Amino acid sequence: MTRREVPSGFVPKGDFRSFLATHAATTLIEIISTQGSTPREAGTFMFVSERSLWGTIGGGQFEFLAIANARQLLDGSGGSEMMDIPLGPEIGQCCGGRTQLRFRRVNAAVIAELERKRSSEAESQPEVYLFGAGHVGRALAAALAPLPVAVTVIETRQEELANLPTETATRLTPMPEALVKGMPAGAAVVILTHDHALDFLIAREALARTDLAYTGMIGSATKRATFARWLVREGTGERAWVDRLTLPIGGSAVRDKRPEVIAAMTAAEILTALAAYRRSSAS
Repeated sequence: MTRREVPSGFVPKGDFRSFLATHAATTLIEIISTQGSTPREAGTFMFVSERSLWGTIGGGQFEFLAIANARQLLDGSGGSEMMDIPLGPEIGQCCGGRTQLRFRRVNAAVIAELERKRSSEAESQPEVYLFGAGHVGRALAAALAPLPVAVTVIETRQEELANLPTETATRLTPMPEALVKGMPAGAAVVILTHDHALDFLIAREALARTDLAYTGMIGSATKRATFARWLVREGTGERAWVDRLTLPIGGSAVRDKRPEVIAAMTAAEILTALAAYRRSSAS
């Protein structure tokens, strides 16, 4: 399988159709180009209605100016279909770049265009596989749900697949380790099952590959040492295998074992690894 690239200006995962269904008169603001340092990339967009907003193009005074222009277009009091905004002292910002914006009244054609973009970008997002949907697995699925990744949770227990974010794909299988070979290059694997023996089987399959962006396992330094000894007994004790394993996940900067904290730290770890993989693959 080919590596998946993350496009800039990705379509947010929130359900903008729900917003549009309850806000008939809405303006779409799009960043069509940028120069220099800017808070968001070309392709980023937001919706503005008379009293509500969906999404963001970067915040600050720059966004306030865009929102005011969008509402003038909505109520017919003025406004422009294009804006070129310098992000400097003139508007109380210090990014130093420039952003060009386009404003369009939302209609069926605009919605169809955004849906096509969302579908295309969903296919290009890097994949993250969570093995296990216990407390930390569910918390990590929730932390990753709004991010530009495609998440799949894999479980041996049907009941654990309930109450996951709607954006999350699921797989129920008696042999999770068998799925590792079919994952695309550049994927991230996080191992969080209820069974240490199963964790080790999955990790062995993941570490046998050298084209994954990230392989992490929940646990401790003791579990890491136990896994290393197990690899030796299994005849696969290459030092490089264990060196590629992140265990424990989430780092040690924040010593807090609550699932939500571990999930937040691990999500950042995964995004960092995916970005590093993209850079190395492009060079």
